[in-house]
This record gives sequence, C-alpha cells and structure tokens, in this order.
Amino acid sequence: MPYKISGTLSDAARIIIIKESDWSIESNTSESVGAYEIDSLAAGAKLVAGRKSDGEALVFGNITPSYYAPLARGVFGGGLATGGADTKIIEYITISTTGDATVFGDLTTARRGLAACSNGTTDRGVFGSGLTNSNIIDYITISTTGDALDFGDLTVGRNYTSANSNGTNDRGVWGGGGSTVSNVIDYITISSVGNATNFGDLTAARNALTATSNSTNNRGVFAGGHNGSNLVDIIDYITISSTGDAADFGNLTASKRSLSGTSNGANDRGVFGGGQIVEDTSSINVIDYITITSTGNANDFGDLTLARRYTGACSDGTNNRGVWAGGYQSYFNIIDYVTISSTSNAQDFGDLTAAKFALAGTSNA
Repeated sequence: MPYKISGTLSDAARIIIIKESDWSIESNTSESVGAYEIDSLAAGAKLVAGRKSDGEALVFGNITPSYYAPLARGVFGGGLATGGADTKIIEYITISTTGDATVFGDLTTARRGLAACSNGTTDRGVFGSGLTNSNIIDYITISTTGDALDFGDLTVGRNYTSANSNGTNDRGVWGGGGSTVSNVIDYITISSVGNATNFGDLTAARNALTATSNSTNNRGVFAGGHNGSNLVDIIDYITISSTGDAADFGNLTASKRSLSGTSNGANDRGVFGGGQIVEDTSSINVIDYITITSTGNANDFGDLTLARRYTGACSDGTNNRGVWAGGYQSYFNIIDYVTISSTSNAQDFGDLTAAKFALAGTSNA
C-alpha cells in the first residue's frame, strides 16, 4: 500500500491515522520530535489525530496521503523442503538490494508445484494450484507480512502449472499443469476474491511449464513443459485482457521442463532460467530470453550460478532486476539475480531461509 503521511513535530506525540472510508484505525505510532513519516497506507482520505504526552490533541480530517514508489518486494511461497516435506512458508526479499530472505508468513496449506502472480504495485499477490492437484488460490498483501487468506478456486485442480498477469490491469491467469497434462487456462480478477473462470486453451497440453508477461502491455507467454510423453520447446502467447485460446509464439533454445520465467514488465523482455533438457537427468543452468511483443524463437541470455530446476522467479519490473530462488539438483537455498535488459550470467543475491524447490515467486512490481 504505497501511500504515506509525513510532517514535522515540535513535540513528541502519538499519531493515530483513521481511514475515513470505514473509520478503522490504520496506524497508531509514537513519533519523536522532528521529521516523521508513516508509510504503507492505503489510498483514500484519512483522519489524523496527534496527542502529546501532556494530553493536548490536534485532529485533522480529510487528509489525502501522498503516493510513493516503494522498493519492490519479491515473495516466494510453498515448495518441497529438505527432508521431503511440503512447506507453507512464504519468504520475502527486497529485490533491489541483495541479501537473505526473511519469513513473511504462511500459505493456507502446505504444497509444492504451485504458481503465483500479482497485480503489480496494487500490491496483491496470489498463489494457485499445487500438489496434489490442488485448486486452491490464496492471496496476500505483498507489502505487509502475514499469513495468506483464501481467495477462491481454480476451475480445475492441478499441479506444476504456470501463472502470469497484466499487472495493475488486475487480471491473473494460470495455464497448463496437472498430473494428467492439461491445456486449460483460467483467469481471475486479482483485486476481487472469487473462483476462477475459463479463459481458453494452450496450443498443447503440458505441465512443468513456466509463464511471464509484459505487464500492462497485456501479453502473457507460456514456455516449455512436458506433454505427458516428451519435453517441449513450445512458447505460446495470449492477450491477457481478452479471453481466447493461445497462439504460437516460437520456440525455446531447447525442449525443456521445470524452468522458471520472469520479465522486466513493460520494458518487454522475458527470461527463462534453469530446468531440464533430458527427462530424469541433470538440471541445466541456461537462461533464454525473448522480446515479448515480437513473436519468434528465444535466444541465449547467459547462465544461472548453479544448474537447477523448479526454482521460483520474480522481478522488480521496469527497474530491471530478475531473481531465481531455490531449486533442485540437490535441495538449494540460493537466490541468483540478473539485469534483465543486459545479457550476462547471473550473480549471487543471497539465500532463502531454507533449501527448497517447486516454490512459486511473484512481486509487487
């Protein structure tokens, strides 16, 4: 919630901020003499009350908070942790600053093989699907730590699916997945809780695929996967705001599954990292890239720091940093990052709180 109220105090005071939309208390803090800033507020008129220690109080109504551009937060939920237990832990990082992840809260249920997306700076993240063929969708407010809440259900329960969105335009989509491979694409309105609706179909049924988008430019892409018999190099695309079947975009540099994708949003580059190019053998470290508005085949971008599959990926959008977290060759806790607009190898970002794979990532960028 990227709004703030700031000012200068001549005396220490308790500042209480009340939302005029429903008269609930949004913030209640003790502030020292001098400049103060209370952030992470929702949009809308506020009643602001200040009370000094001697009892004197001042109250101001119909105050409009200022918008600010918060540092983008990446969140990673679920996965299979060391020892073979599904986890419901959600972790977070500040994408622009390297460092280790911190616990955010919990999903409503422990699961792996889920997929996530968000409505960008509007600040809601959603996690859908997972083992065993779950139809659950959870949601969080990305800028505020805490446990996830129930959002609704996908039209079909499935695992190892993929998700993307058109950012602040507020539509999230899930494509493919399932123990029996599926071509189903579902959609939701991210800001409104409720069940998903059928969007259309992928060009080919598959699971263990990935997805990303160019955000408000409204194109979503789905890449790679396994069709039940073979790995595929397929890239499909859709116009996220318009329901309908996916169309052929081009091909990855190789047929692969269990890769993870992200993008620099409206800057229009999608990147896909890791995965497998041969069934049931070693993971790869290859990163591919595409220009999302232009159909065509992917090109080589560089390499992850370690070969692995089933990572979680997200980015800070137009600020141009992409990150991949966790993964499997053995269980990994590592987080890598790249500058999406510049082809190159990934660098070390930090570590997750625990080693895990088949997690899902998204951000409020």
